[in-house]
Amino acid sequence: YTDWAWTSFTVFSISQTLMPVVGATYYLTFTGVPGTATYYALIMTVYTWVAKGAWFALGYPYDFIVTPVWLPSAMLLDLAYWATKRNKHSLILFGGVLVGMSLPLFNMVNLITVADPLETAFKYPRPTLPPYMTPIEPQAGKFYNSPVALGAGAGAVLSVTMAALGVKLNTW
Repeated sequence: YTDWAWTSFTVFSISQTLMPVVGATYYLTFTGVPGTATYYALIMTVYTWVAKGAWFALGYPYDFIVTPVWLPSAMLLDLAYWATKRNKHSLILFGGVLVGMSLPLFNMVNLITVADPLETAFKYPRPTLPPYMTPIEPQAGKFYNSPVALGAGAGAVLSVTMAALGVKLNTW
């Protein structure tokens, strides 16, 4: 993989960690029913599979489109809520950290099986692409650390904040 792909692993892991943790904690605390976060993640997963099918229908290679793995992390969120007797503060702290640490790991395993975007761009050139938009390998922004560690570390910190935001949406 190129440095660009490794950088995208980190960005993808962090963004995918923050997005479901807000929605999942919001729905979970809104209903008060453990299992709601997993249900929310299942719906999002189905939507992404439909989107993947649409991209495939447009002619892109099937292994080029990423479908994030949200379900195991959402299950941990539900488990934290249930195990702490529906304590919102414990959900924010424990659930947020569990999602932040697990989601980048699941996504990393997922991303390793996906084709390198840069390699794919050269293998499937678009004839309508102007020369100045032709992808080239960037020389800046290289990450020498593991993107899994970076994504999980940042995700663990940021997802607690996002979990708090998700809970706060119910208590304006």
